[in-house]
Amino acid sequence: MRALDRTRGYVKAFRSARRHRGDLVGWLGRRPQLLVGTGVYESALLLSNALDPKLKELAELKTAGLVSCEFCLDIGSALARSSGVTERQIRDLPVFRDSDAYSAVEKLVLAYAEAMTITPAVGDDLAEVRRELSQHLSDKQLAELAATIAWENQRARLNQGLGVRPTGMSDGAACALPEARKK
Repeated sequence: MRALDRTRGYVKAFRSARRHRGDLVGWLGRRPQLLVGTGVYESALLLSNALDPKLKELAELKTAGLVSCEFCLDIGSALARSSGVTERQIRDLPVFRDSDAYSAVEKLVLAYAEAMTITPAVGDDLAEVRRELSQHLSDKQLAELAATIAWENQRARLNQGLGVRPTGMSDGAACALPEARKK
């Protein structure tokens, strides 16, 4: 059921988009094996249902904000709203630690996304957040969350590298913004 709801969210977001700017599918169509591989991984994550979609969307938005992928923030904001993320949560992503818009688990998910996205993605911060998350999530859920964050990093960096631009999927509603990265 969760996969069906997320699929509907994707369809709705793409229907509301203006013509694709820097069309990723067009780019990947030049290398069909990459297009197929991307589609397989996207589908695998879409059909993985151990983790609450809201947590996945929050993690993806946080990651996209840190990488400054405007296309990912555009589509991610539209999908996040369809998964129950509030406009306030979208606006408060850069200051999630100090915001009362998130539950304790949501804050841990956002901290984990941040720790996995900064470079290098190693160290005590990542290990500590993973330990804390393991108190709230099963190993299966944690694996799905880590794969989601890692894939969003790949997706956002690929979009950035190819110049894929926002398409207006979030027009008229709150949209997450790129974040200044901590040094």
